[in-house]
Amino acid sequence: MSRNEPDFQGYRRADGSVGVRNHMLVLSVGGLTIPTARRIAASIKGAAIVGFPYNAGSLLGDDRATWRRAMFALALHPNVGAVLLIGDNPPLTAEVAAHVKRAGRPHAALTLDDCGHDAVTLTERGMRASARLAMQISSDRRAPAPLSALTLGLECGRSDPSSGLVSNPLLGRMADRMVDAGGRAIIGETVEWLGAEHLLEKRAATPEIATAIHEAVRRREETAIRNGLDLTGNNPGPTNIAAGLSSIEEKALGNIAKSGSRPIQGVLAYGEAAPRPGCWVMDAPAYASESLTGFAAAHAQLMLFTTGVGNSFVSALSPTLKVSANPETCARVGEQLDLDASRVFLGTEAPEAAADRLWRRLIEVADGAATWGEVLGEGDEVVARFGPAM
Repeated sequence: MSRNEPDFQGYRRADGSVGVRNHMLVLSVGGLTIPTARRIAASIKGAAIVGFPYNAGSLLGDDRATWRRAMFALALHPNVGAVLLIGDNPPLTAEVAAHVKRAGRPHAALTLDDCGHDAVTLTERGMRASARLAMQISSDRRAPAPLSALTLGLECGRSDPSSGLVSNPLLGRMADRMVDAGGRAIIGETVEWLGAEHLLEKRAATPEIATAIHEAVRRREETAIRNGLDLTGNNPGPTNIAAGLSSIEEKALGNIAKSGSRPIQGVLAYGEAAPRPGCWVMDAPAYASESLTGFAAAHAQLMLFTTGVGNSFVSALSPTLKVSANPETCARVGEQLDLDASRVFLGTEAPEAAADRLWRRLIEVADGAATWGEVLGEGDEVVARFGPAM
């Protein structure tokens, strides 16, 4: 596969990024306007919504930096064709709007203050503004783009032994293919490296990166100890344990299989974009909703998400392909799974054949085919919190 070959059809943005979707995004810059954002998005066909429930002045330290990084990044996600910003903080709303304008993305911005603090007026004006933006981007057309323009987020949730044995190694094959094509692949869930971090360290591109991986895991473990948290019963959780996973080390060995085999280029902060091609790890929470949003803020246009017993959560902005190899799960929740890998688990299909099927499906989704999550209207974004608020 040539790195210069046009490998999928995407939406080229003025800032040089390429999207696989063309969302009209309603982004609430603050918690007071999230209900209004929902009303506006519900009135616009195909609109997506992202809400930030915190106030700019209430967050401290790393939380404040993370919150700002995520907000600015999600407003300019490659899968967003246009964005309506609404908020309860005029200076911050104006700051985000200026950021979007500099990138050349169609947008509009409204605040409660502009509307006499009347949410009904804000709803009406927002519906009109978002309708105009949706009409504008309806003329956008897909154009050929290389796979090197893509970032792939790799997630697992409600795992069982089939995840570590089949589904996660299958995602590892996807990570390797994406990296070999010149793209980026990211795994997160730092606490789920615990007990297997030495395997990630061996793949670090430099000794400094190996140290960063080790330190990220150490900090998570120390946080658990400091707060009296017994990881057994929490991670793995009750569902994992009931499904057959006995320890965090066992779960970690399955989790890191999603990263494939290529050298690890660095440790990203939560929501930080990978600065160059390759395989990356993100120091991030293990809970799927927060983890996926970390990848979205890092501008992952596509997500692959494995599950053992079933997990319907998907990203609101990035099409999320769900994969399972558990035969009972595949039979029970087929309308939530984009790839049934149970034949590999049963020994009737070779792993490479399943990898070929998933790769083809991944490119089809990049070209515009819907995932089950999109068909069923699933999807949300949840920005992680790490400390106290004022």
